Amino acid sequence: MAKRIPESELIINPDGSIYHLNLKPEHLASNIIAVGDPDRVAKISRYFDEIEFKISKREFVTHTGWYRGTRITAISTGMGTDNIEIFMTELDALVNIDLKERVVTDKHKSLNIVRVGTSGSMRREIPEGSLLASEYGIGLDTLMAFYKTDYTEFEENVADKIQDSLELGFRPYCIRGSEKLMKTVGKGLIIGNTVTCPGFFGPQGREVRVKPALPDLIEKLGKLEIGGIRLTNFEMETAGYYAMGRLLGHEVLSLNAIIANRISKKFSKDPYGLVDQLIRHTLNEMAGI
Repeated sequence: MAKRIPESELIINPDGSIYHLNLKPEHLASNIIAVGDPDRVAKISRYFDEIEFKISKREFVTHTGWYRGTRITAISTGMGTDNIEIFMTELDALVNIDLKERVVTDKHKSLNIVRVGTSGSMRREIPEGSLLASEYGIGLDTLMAFYKTDYTEFEENVADKIQDSLELGFRPYCIRGSEKLMKTVGKGLIIGNTVTCPGFFGPQGREVRVKPALPDLIEKLGKLEIGGIRLTNFEMETAGYYAMGRLLGHEVLSLNAIIANRISKKFSKDPYGLVDQLIRHTLNEMAGI
């Protein structure tokens, strides 16, 4: 007999929807575009041929509809890997747990999840205005200290080299994204390796009024070449997506609109237009999956 998940561990709302996302299984498509900014959801769904469902709760805004014959859910997550842990766990529960009986279903369902977000480049040769797909996500946060997963030898090596280079008191983690989605949704974009940070200012080497503990973060990371890969950009969610995707068995890819170059100190003249370009690319490629 399947083990029942207690009410305190997986919270279901009185209407049968899952706690944070406020969604029921029928509200969710198998193809998902995830964004950090709640206002960006409508910028995706405006291209849908039909919108069948809308709901919002906290930072989680969801629109599900159809684009060129493919059912797609656009949903916002807020910022940071702590939000991604909630988001990915509850998405998985919607498709792999019987919410009424509170038991794991017999057949696992895998979702296609594509993050569409903004990012800053740490390489002069990847200027602001570029579009980049993340092959690997490198987490400088501590989310994976609370989970156990399997890493390849290469991923372990990357994590060790970054920890040594930055002299960190904790071990980063390195996870590869979906090879399947890279061949489809990532097609035609720059391929990079994305550093996920637990903040926007100090954790990404920015100094406003407080000097960061690692002021030479970008220089140290930029010099690294590990097994033929180089680190390309900063943001705040990718590694969390990839880690939770591996743990839960979903296809996940992060796409980045490069709106700033941290080496040249330049910022995109049209960041909203660049994000829209990435949205249209993602919709068109997802429609072909």
